Amino acid sequence: MRGRGVKKIFFPTDFNLILDRVANIDAVSYEETRNYINGAVSYLSPYISRGVISTKFVYQELIKRRMPTERILKFVQELAWRDYWQLVWKEKEDAINYDIKNKQEPVISYGVSSALHTAKTGIKAIDKAVTELYRTGYLHNHLRMYIASIACNIGKNYWKKPAQWMYYHLLDADWASNALSWQWVAGSNSNKKYYANQENINTYCHDKQKSSFLDVAYDDFEALPVPDVLLTSTMLRLTTPLPKNKKIIVNTKLPTLIYNFYNLDPLWKKELTLNRILLLEPSVFRKYPVSKKSLDFVLSLSKNIEGIQVYVGEFDALVSEYKLERIRFKEHPLNKHYKGIQEERDWMFSAKGYYPSFFSFWKKCKKELH
Repeated sequence: MRGRGVKKIFFPTDFNLILDRVANIDAVSYEETRNYINGAVSYLSPYISRGVISTKFVYQELIKRRMPTERILKFVQELAWRDYWQLVWKEKEDAINYDIKNKQEPVISYGVSSALHTAKTGIKAIDKAVTELYRTGYLHNHLRMYIASIACNIGKNYWKKPAQWMYYHLLDADWASNALSWQWVAGSNSNKKYYANQENINTYCHDKQKSSFLDVAYDDFEALPVPDVLLTSTMLRLTTPLPKNKKIIVNTKLPTLIYNFYNLDPLWKKELTLNRILLLEPSVFRKYPVSKKSLDFVLSLSKNIEGIQVYVGEFDALVSEYKLERIRFKEHPLNKHYKGIQEERDWMFSAKGYYPSFFSFWKKCKKELH
């Protein structure tokens, strides 16, 4: 692994290029290399999070390639994690915005450590990762865990604001995966906190840094005082720069499909002539704000959907203004106020409902593996 250079990250929005990326998944190498920042990860998460493709679609494409299940099991399991977090959100709804199992303790700040969001922690790999997040909208999963550990367990910030900050900048912004993973790191959705020391970061980020505030033994973390560099925190003001609403053209004789931030599936009823509307609700983005880069990514992805039009406003206002009657939409926790015919999302497996742990969920899923 040390001989391989770190990949340049980019996320095309053309659907054919996305399909090419699916076709080139190296699911066999994934298990051995996934923890390294230049490992064989798929870079599909932004497309899955935006509903361009589903976990089920990716899984079925792997099956078509006749890959032995035991050689791709870890990759399939990681896909299942995404479904699991979404199912928890579906069942728990707004409860995932609060400590879901245990109270996070100790907490000295409800903001974000200033050194973290300005990329000045002094941990080279972390500062570089934050800078890359702002530039590309991407973070390797291990780096997300490192950052969450520094924010919550070393800097003792309450998990929610730092989680919102990360969600704001990620192209694969998925509030379920993000919020529940941050809680897992902070110990409010797990039985213990997650820590990573400098040696661990050096190993997986190919660095050699010494003498940082993380250059300690794991047994010393619980008693570690908050480093001076992390003591100052900021209550970041995160807002979404939504475009101005423009008039759209609707044929009231046709049914209407509603797309949104979590559903941009270009194959959804593609063969039918329908009204297709990308709904950007200000109320949703006030509660879950995203950056201009993230919003631009969504608007670019929506161009894969022939005839789609953008409406900036609330669902009820759209229905009232354009006299919509026959409406279809895909199920999602943020769509509970929609009215019309709700269609189920494409889940990988039949397991539904709430499972207290991923592994109880995975135990049932494994029975359906091909």
